[in-house]
Amino acid sequence: MKHYQILIIGGGTAGITLAAQLMRKDKSLKLAIIEPSDKHYYQPAWTLVGAGTFDFKDTERDEADYIPKGVEWIKDKATAINPEANQVSTVNAGDFTYDYLIPVPGLVMAPELLPGLPEALDKGVVCSNYTDPEHTWEVLQNFKGGNAVFTQPTTPIKCGGAPQKIMYMAEEYFRKSGVRDKTNVLFATPGTVIFGVPDFAKTLNKIIFDRNILFKPFYAPIKIDPIKQEITFRYSKPGESNCTIMEGNPLGEEMVGAMDINIHYDMLHLAPPQTAPKFIRDSKISIQEGPGKGWVDVDIHTMQHLRYPNIFSLGDVAFLPTAKTGAAIRKQAPILVENLLKMIQSGKLGEHSYDGYSSCPIVTGYSKMVLCEFKYDNERASDPIITKFVDTTKEQYSMWLLKKYGLPFMYWNLMLRGKA
Repeated sequence: MKHYQILIIGGGTAGITLAAQLMRKDKSLKLAIIEPSDKHYYQPAWTLVGAGTFDFKDTERDEADYIPKGVEWIKDKATAINPEANQVSTVNAGDFTYDYLIPVPGLVMAPELLPGLPEALDKGVVCSNYTDPEHTWEVLQNFKGGNAVFTQPTTPIKCGGAPQKIMYMAEEYFRKSGVRDKTNVLFATPGTVIFGVPDFAKTLNKIIFDRNILFKPFYAPIKIDPIKQEITFRYSKPGESNCTIMEGNPLGEEMVGAMDINIHYDMLHLAPPQTAPKFIRDSKISIQEGPGKGWVDVDIHTMQHLRYPNIFSLGDVAFLPTAKTGAAIRKQAPILVENLLKMIQSGKLGEHSYDGYSSCPIVTGYSKMVLCEFKYDNERASDPIITKFVDTTKEQYSMWLLKKYGLPFMYWNLMLRGKA
């Protein structure tokens, strides 16, 4: 059975960034990455692909080109983690043991958690930038008016802002293509507000009002009927025992019982429900009960596992009360790296601490973006350099350029090389 000093599960943003930073700090580390995929994707650009302003091919690279020098690539899928035996199992390559484990496999799409979605997704007028952004672009181009519904599930998702980014871009596209005056644009969310940080919510609420976008909070999608082109939402406002449909009812909403609402869609874009991979959920390293059930049980500041001190995690599968974004990984990775290396060298955990920083670049049109940055407790955070020049709470053309050109360059050339 092969043994590694550090074993990383997952060769996505988190896994490659960590491996690159670790090898830059200490080339003598015996390190391996378990990752089955040949291709690596820059997923933040999929919003732009879905709106027809970025080429899908440009979001794809060969995984082999980004595995850092000196790191062994186990091209296989992890199937189980046994933290007591310090052992990871794979489909074909057998079992591996480790001194330190970093499980960062990312999320998996779980459309089966929303009845009707597996039959509907990526076909006809139902689309998702999370699974097939090129299909989203086809749907936008074919749309001739009616109800354009944008929504998200009750599960945690990658980049919580993505379901509304495509909605803003679609709304602008409908104006350009001449169908906006016969279209209802609806953003329905199980959440309570358009965005959790008040400074940014103020800007987004104004955009929604000015552009006549219908916003429905407390709308949790519970099923889809692909034949009738209907989506059913459950009104989830705490303390409410029934729901009333507003006067005028431009969407043609229909009550079903006390709390459920049917809405016909002429196009539907949604983020599918998402979970941690099964081998994470089934392992003892995940939280067994309560709100964090199924997510990796780490200290939210040090990234060290709360029960197994030789395990660290970050990114999408870690139970951290912040948005699951690449920007969060960029700030989490150096903390984990420093704390882990100190532990390897001295047996004591390093003292570096993560404050919950994440950012969500909310594209609000074809040349505008609001750079939403925040940390734990929905407290606004801002890059000191950017804020010298730009008010990031407002829509900015410069931030759009950052999203379309700056961030992809930084991702491929700096972040995945362990330099940013």
